[in-house]
Amino acid sequence: MSKLMTFNELRNLKDSLPDGSMHRIADELGVSVETVRNFFGGQNFQAGQSVGIHLEPGPDGGLVRIDDTTVLDKALAILEEVKAAEASAEETAE
Repeated sequence: MSKLMTFNELRNLKDSLPDGSMHRIADELGVSVETVRNFFGGQNFQAGQSVGIHLEPGPDGGLVRIDDTTVLDKALAILEEVKAAEASAEETAE
């Protein structure tokens, strides 16, 4: 299933991920770290592969059409884990 978002939204998602997330996503999907970085706007196609995103000019850095949301889904799952851990830590602190 494809997804449409702005480039800035994609970069903000990447910037919100905890350290080591690129490596974790790459390991879980069996792809190179550079391929995951290319998903988030990187341009290293010698060390990584194309990831099925298409950029179109527009506001907020342009529009990004994502053909395969697998990397995006993994990133969102990691962010959910972080939120759950923070909520659990807050409950424990109270």
